[in-house]
Amino acid sequence: MSSLLYFIAILLIIGWLLGFFVFSLGSLIHVLLVFAVIAILFRLIGGRRV
Repeated sequence: MSSLLYFIAILLIIGWLLGFFVFSLGSLIHVLLVFAVIAILFRLIGGRRV
């Protein structure tokens, strides 16, 4: 599950970068960035559970 969150976070960061520098969609891009940061924080806080 945590690897899935990490993958989603990476996709959202890439989408934010593309949108910010290429498409300039405004606030929608920043919402994607916030979701990516939250997913990364969940990954860091959760750590590795075996």
